[in-house]
Amino acid sequence: MTYTSEFLKTLDQRGFIAQCTDDTALDAAAAEGVVTGYIGYDCTAPSLHVGNLISILMLRRLQQAGHRPIVVIGGGTTKVGDPSGKDESRQLLTQDKIDANKKTIRATFERFLNFGDGPTDAIMVDNDEWLSGLNYIEFLRDYGRHFSVNRMMSFESVKLRLEREQPLSFLEFNYMILQAYDFLELNRRYDCSLQMGGSDQWGNIVNGIELTRRCDQKSVYGLTTNLLTTSSGVKMGKTAQGAVWLNDDMLPVYDYWQFWRNTEDADVGRFLKLFTELPMEEIARLENLEGAELNDAKKILATEATAMCHGRAAAEKAEATALETFEGGGTSADLPSVDIDAAKLAAGLGLLEAFVLAGLAKSNGEARRLVQGGGAKINDAAQDDISVTLSHDDVKDGSVKLSFGKKRHVLLRPV
Repeated sequence: MTYTSEFLKTLDQRGFIAQCTDDTALDAAAAEGVVTGYIGYDCTAPSLHVGNLISILMLRRLQQAGHRPIVVIGGGTTKVGDPSGKDESRQLLTQDKIDANKKTIRATFERFLNFGDGPTDAIMVDNDEWLSGLNYIEFLRDYGRHFSVNRMMSFESVKLRLEREQPLSFLEFNYMILQAYDFLELNRRYDCSLQMGGSDQWGNIVNGIELTRRCDQKSVYGLTTNLLTTSSGVKMGKTAQGAVWLNDDMLPVYDYWQFWRNTEDADVGRFLKLFTELPMEEIARLENLEGAELNDAKKILATEATAMCHGRAAAEKAEATALETFEGGGTSADLPSVDIDAAKLAAGLGLLEAFVLAGLAKSNGEARRLVQGGGAKINDAAQDDISVTLSHDDVKDGSVKLSFGKKRHVLLRPV
């Protein structure tokens, strides 16, 4: 379809769109006036991760096109747990933990959206405002009757559990009803007519559209983006070292930059379109580079993506650190660092324990495999002996540089 609205035209050109419930009507609405759209985020961790980034950028594109984004913080739905894409129940969090996660997640969105009281300014709401006050019996009577259990059983999130004989609690089974009610409530409160999200949310989004039509006779829309995987099939936001967090207190800016720098060759053009705001003409030039020149495109991707999340100055600092470390042969003081007890070095710190303390390995067993497999270094000197110990003699310029391979480096700083 050829879109006329700036919003859908941009999403289409950059590869965001997977499905839309009525793209003709949504395109017309976006071309004629301000559309209010939302995406919900549960508070299951202190930070969102790169896997959430594509949906955050959908809200950013919505606002840039002259529309109003709503960020829904799932203070209420987090108490239930979304079963979508999960083989087992999510761990239920305490109220204190949910509240703490809400505070740190809120700050993330201020880097991507402009909040305020204007007609296209973003707003942030917590669905706990309306979900926690619901009378359960009245809620079931007024809204539960609109949901067919037969149809709910056909959704992928339910089928996945049943096919793998994993339990699906009644609590989780209610999640799709609560998310549908969110859409109805947002339409009533803010005239919100669009819900967006990943393709795994399609069934939940359709439920909200149908509930709004049945209860209030209103037409609303749903729009999803594909759940991203790399060309090798790895889920976006997951690495061997764990999640790629958006908050710099959970992942150093340098590591965030390096994540993008390590993009697979086949993904460079796609990621430039999705995760940067470079002009399409420039992206076309960069994605056609080959050989060593393609590494320049990866550096541009890393710096642009990092600048959007952490600011231009932090991104350029991370790029300079990488240049000094990899191409200049130096040891940059801006590499990720971990403080350790100086007494450990005085007593002789085993190499395996050092790798675990540095976060380069999750256990002594993993560290042993890394060292024996090659690529482990102390101050750029290769190590293959697991019995090696570190001492104060290894401290250079106030730290010991530990490395695994060419791209993973951590400074141990004795304190």
